[in-house]
Amino acid sequence: MKISSIDLEGESVYGYLDDGVIRVPKPEFLVLYPDLKSVLAAEAYAELASTDIAETVSITEAVFEPLIPNPGRIFCVGINFLAHMKEMGREPPDYPWLFTRFADSQVGHGQPMLRPPESEKFDFEGELAVVIGKVTHRVKAADALDYVAGYSCFNDGSIRDYQRHSTQFTAGKNFYHSGSFGPWLVTTDEIPDPTALNLETRLNGEVMQQAPINDLKFDIPALIEYCSIFCRLQPGDVISTGTPGGVGFARTPPVWLKPGDTIEVEIDGIGVLENPIVDYKQE
Repeated sequence: MKISSIDLEGESVYGYLDDGVIRVPKPEFLVLYPDLKSVLAAEAYAELASTDIAETVSITEAVFEPLIPNPGRIFCVGINFLAHMKEMGREPPDYPWLFTRFADSQVGHGQPMLRPPESEKFDFEGELAVVIGKVTHRVKAADALDYVAGYSCFNDGSIRDYQRHSTQFTAGKNFYHSGSFGPWLVTTDEIPDPTALNLETRLNGEVMQQAPINDLKFDIPALIEYCSIFCRLQPGDVISTGTPGGVGFARTPPVWLKPGDTIEVEIDGIGVLENPIVDYKQE
């Protein structure tokens, strides 16, 4: 099943994909399950698919929100693909390098990612996002995938000079609307083995990153186990698993995102997350 969060005439709603459209349930269902997180928590996928439909919205006309508009937590993993470690000149770490993103640092599929006026060093990072489906605490890696609701695409847009202002990545990873998340959740019944997926990032149609998900130093079960040790993960929490080699700053000369560019993250079995790049303008 594929489920998206969209803006429908100014209201944040969600729906499931069916034959090129997003089927949005009637208000009575949205009262029971007001957001996608509540659907995940109740595992109400069958109910969603069988409910009466209030609206159908073409995928090409939908205004996508970030997949989880109101996440409790977004954990991102730094330097987790082996090829990315090599281009960074890093040795494999003993533990995952984690940082957090805030909800308003993201946009949905098709919405502009914003280059801030403070820096031109705006970089792309195509990633696979894991969405938690159940309360997850002190779970062992062998059981960790049982707690996953599904997978999506993620672009961990990074302001590289701000990222390096300290040993913590927070500043460079949280500029307003600098990243993206979507376009939809693909439930685990459609992706039983996420390591079989391949990721590709394209800038204006040119392939910049390409790697199998199995190139991760810390795989998805290991990441869930680690995060669930110190944190009681909730439905709708997100773990973005890291980016492959080929990021813009590691190139000679560096390649930075600029207004007029289009950046795409494609993961087979999921789809394409596409965003235009524009300059931030003060609201």
